[in-house]
Amino acid sequence: MNINDTFDPGRYQAAPGRYGAMQYRRCGHSGIRLPMISLGLWHNFGHTNDLEAGRQILRCAFDYGITHFDLANNYGPPYGAAEENFGRIFREDFRPYRDELLISSKAGWDMWPGPYGNFGSRKYLIASLDQSLKRLGLEYVDIFYHHRPDPETPLEETMGALNHLVQQGKALYVGVSQYDAGRTARAAGILRDMGTPLLIHQPRYSLFDRWVENGLLDELERQGTGAIAFSPLEQGILTGKYLQGFPEDSRAVQDARYLDKDKVTEEKLAIVRRLAAMAEKRGQSLAQMAIAWLLKDERVTSVLVGVSKTKQLLDNIGALDNLAFSREELEAIEAILKPAPRQP
Repeated sequence: MNINDTFDPGRYQAAPGRYGAMQYRRCGHSGIRLPMISLGLWHNFGHTNDLEAGRQILRCAFDYGITHFDLANNYGPPYGAAEENFGRIFREDFRPYRDELLISSKAGWDMWPGPYGNFGSRKYLIASLDQSLKRLGLEYVDIFYHHRPDPETPLEETMGALNHLVQQGKALYVGVSQYDAGRTARAAGILRDMGTPLLIHQPRYSLFDRWVENGLLDELERQGTGAIAFSPLEQGILTGKYLQGFPEDSRAVQDARYLDKDKVTEEKLAIVRRLAAMAEKRGQSLAQMAIAWLLKDERVTSVLVGVSKTKQLLDNIGALDNLAFSREELEAIEAILKPAPRQP
């Protein structure tokens, strides 16, 4: 496939064969199929980043059949910047393809000062999506998520707000992120009673972070809810990029909020080296094997990747070329990971 190599605004034409380059998986019991690789705009789309580099990544993604672009109200920096930048690129490049795209946003983390700009109140969620739609230049988002559990706001209020936004036509579907199995079941039940299904759950999930295996994936299967895993490469650790130290352009160097250097321990790097050797035997990069390992479970609808270069994106997409694991390979991975720290 030929990728567009002209990145001037207004001249983009999507690759004709884009849908032959991607595999899609049904999201729970819904009518939606997601690309098995989706693009997250958590990093690299703020005002401190190169807008044209972001444009190139988005064009490359769509040319390879990635139809799902994932944002949140406070992605940046500063907060709101990723939505603003995506909105500009959308207007210049992607507006003719709106009905081929699935665009999501979220609210739940801190966004503006005061008591109404955080967590899960009806006021916050509705006001936040109104702001997001203005930044994005859209009439609606395809999925709107509650971004994290709120220990104080009644779940009925939070789910009621999500349902209200669907009824208003500002979101087509709703999801949650980082809810445990019990809270997910309650949220799905509340939404179901209002006539709005819980389409999708976005949990953090990787070889090093496997909390979803302690009941959440089983609950999502029972509810008919899809799953899209974020941070599949553990903020770059599972690419092997830190095996020789910390590159100057890495997240660990540029912004410690995203990756604390102290968490890149020698014990963890030793595990990464063994995993990388196994990936090489499979004919994959370590990143590709880490993504394929998540997608081996068909309850995982899609894996959400964040990249700073098209080269990284293409490597991630290459994971789909080899999703099969033998029993011996899976047992070997478990043996390698045994000493790795896991969340409860």
